[in-house]
Amino acid sequence: MKDLVTGEVSITSQNHGYAVDQDSLPGTEGVLRFVNVNDGSCEGVDYPAYRAFSLQFHPEAHGGPLDCLNAFDRFTDMMKEGR
Repeated sequence: MKDLVTGEVSITSQNHGYAVDQDSLPGTEGVLRFVNVNDGSCEGVDYPAYRAFSLQFHPEAHGGPLDCLNAFDRFTDMMKEGR
């Protein structure tokens, strides 16, 4: 997976039973954030207006050694900012 904001690439465990169609994002509050480097599919969407985000990969499944634990830090930081 590649983070389009930071440029960071991580090894992730995938869940491709479904995927967000990237072409459906324009005109919504969603902004593409993560893409699969193998097939270009959507791996995550940011929703800045709602201080929310979604992930299409499993950050807890350790595809790489703790590669995506920062997703949990990002979530808790967003909750702290909302106090």
